[in-house]
Parts: sequence; structure tokens; C-alpha cells
Amino acid sequence: MQGIDKFAHLSRVLNYRFEDVSLLEQALTHRSAAKQHNERLEFLGDAVLGMVIADALYQTFEDVPEGKLTRMRSTLVKGETLAELAIEARLGELLKLGQGELKSGGHRRSSILADAVEAVLGAIYLDAGLDTVRRVILNLWEERIKALNPHEHPKDNKTRLQEFLQSRRQPLPVYAVVNITGKDHDQTFEVSCTISEAHPPVLASGNSRRKAEQEAAKLMLERLENAAR
Repeated sequence: MQGIDKFAHLSRVLNYRFEDVSLLEQALTHRSAAKQHNERLEFLGDAVLGMVIADALYQTFEDVPEGKLTRMRSTLVKGETLAELAIEARLGELLKLGQGELKSGGHRRSSILADAVEAVLGAIYLDAGLDTVRRVILNLWEERIKALNPHEHPKDNKTRLQEFLQSRRQPLPVYAVVNITGKDHDQTFEVSCTISEAHPPVLASGNSRRKAEQEAAKLMLERLENAAR
């Protein structure tokens, strides 16, 4: 009963209960915690998610060209969206992490949360097949798909920050890598974003320089927008 209770909230969010709970256990195991971890399931879940979302967009937006469909799919399957879903499902509480990741707050790290969502979807696919995982995905993404505007071109955080600064004739941001930790295949980049001496720099991290820069831009933009209110 303890194992069932532990996954009760997740089961409600997914509207799915595993037949083979060991698949779910593996999906929630980070590579830092055990030799049998979730990276292969993540690979599988990423492919299944991309296919299901692409099919849903193709069926829902009949007259939208390929380029816009691609942008819309990217919005739905990007790491930030997956991490949001993980937080809603309280997935971080269930993750098995090594001591190093635990101490560094890995259960809150967006990249780890996003990977775990893909791994859980891969596990559902193995546990119950394509039709079931399709149903789970479409239920989880239903409101996000409805909210899409195919004629809106989503801007990334670096672009939004640059436009904010340009509109106020302020210096453009400068990004710099201040620290890199981890092994070559599993690195974490810490990046600073600086705009002027009047504003202290912000720091952000990610599993690539690009992601860290995007996160730093997001934090700087939030600070500037709050100050402008």
C-alpha cells in the first residue's frame, strides 16, 4: 500500500495507474542514483511525445503550414513546458537522485524534471502501449493546445529582453559563462547576464550554455519589468 500511496497524486494527474510499477520507478531514477536509470526511457518518451503532439497539431490546425506547426510543437514539448507539468504532478518529490544532485537541489532543476516527464511517458508506452500513452499526453496537453495561436510567433527570453532594452534605449545584455561543473557528458553551465553598472548581474544555470543564457535573460527581464511597475 505504501508504494501505491506514494504515487497516488501522480496517478491522478496522469489518470493512469501502472501495471508494472518497476517501470515507473526506473522512470523516476536519475543517472546519479543507480546504474539502471531513466535515460533510455527518456529517449523513448521524447519520441512518443513528439509524434503524438505533431499528430494532434496536424489534426487540430488543418490549414496551418509546416513551419508554424513546427514552432507550435516546439512550444509544447520544450523543457520549460515539461518542467511545468512535472511541478503540477509533484514529480520532484518522487525522484531518486544521487547525493550530489540531492545536495544541489536536483529535484527542483528544470532539466531533470523535464527529462523525468519524458521518461514517465516512455514507461507508460511500454506498460500499456501507444493508444494509452496518447490518451495520457492529450489529456495533459489539452489546455495548452487549445491556448495556441498559430499566427503568433513565440519569442524566446533573450529576444524579449533585447527588445525591452532597445525600446528604452538601454545597453544590450552581455552574457558570460562564469562556471562549468560536471563531467563532459553531464555538464551544468552557470551564466551571468549584465546590462549596465546600474543593474547588478543575474546568474542562472542550465545543462547547456544556450539554456543557461535563456534562463538568465528571463530572470533579468522579470527584474526589469517588476522595477518598471
